[in-house]
Amino acid sequence: MADSPEAIKKHIKLYLLIGATLFACTLLTVAVAKFEFLDFGERGFDHVDATIGLLIALFKATLVGLIFMHLNHEKKMVYWLFGLGIIFGIALMAITGFAFSDPIEFEGFFGR
Repeated sequence: MADSPEAIKKHIKLYLLIGATLFACTLLTVAVAKFEFLDFGERGFDHVDATIGLLIALFKATLVGLIFMHLNHEKKMVYWLFGLGIIFGIALMAITGFAFSDPIEFEGFFGR
């Protein structure tokens, strides 16, 4: 807890810096999705742009968790759980990415 006015001012500056960073990352996410000069994969929105957007979202979620939810002052078990959540999130993104490279053509449940 902040007990002095100086400590409170330091925390306010940190929160404003993190808020500005989150806003800039949101603008970057929109720019990657909309503007052609930031198109890293094939032309148009594709899996590369989606991956970049998800990585930016992961960075933003980490900032919110650590700073605004004060997880940076918690015990080791919370870090393990937080890290496990990040690992599962990355695994879900990888599974989705692997689905695009699956050679099996799925035509529906009834084989139409």
